[in-house]
Amino acid sequence: MNSDVKISDTPIILTTGMYDLLKEELRKRRLSKYNEEKLTQELKNANQVLSKDIPETIVTVNKSVTVKDVETAEEFNYKLVAPGKARRKNNNHSILSPIGVAVIGYAQGALVVWEMPEGVKAFKITEVKYLK
Repeated sequence: MNSDVKISDTPIILTTGMYDLLKEELRKRRLSKYNEEKLTQELKNANQVLSKDIPETIVTVNKSVTVKDVETAEEFNYKLVAPGKARRKNNNHSILSPIGVAVIGYAQGALVVWEMPEGVKAFKITEVKYLK
């Protein structure tokens, strides 16, 4: 494993459905090498729970997530939805989009490092809430 790939000390929390979806993404090999290694490690340590047992502050499908770019201090808000419901014009992003895969399973307050199209970025998850 690449020593540059650091995973959180706190395991991510996923439903079994999300876990399986992420495993399928790994199998399709659409992620960068960095993200593939990181996601593989995260899934090895992930806690799988029923969707009714996902804590309110954990990022999953049908949640609104605000992240702050650690380098630029810019804030971004994403509405994470099922892949078939993603509509950019409504700011609805697929849970399988780069930012969706990066933050899924993490809790509000977590620092997430992920390779985005413009390079490796660090984000702080500042707010997680259910979509209305």
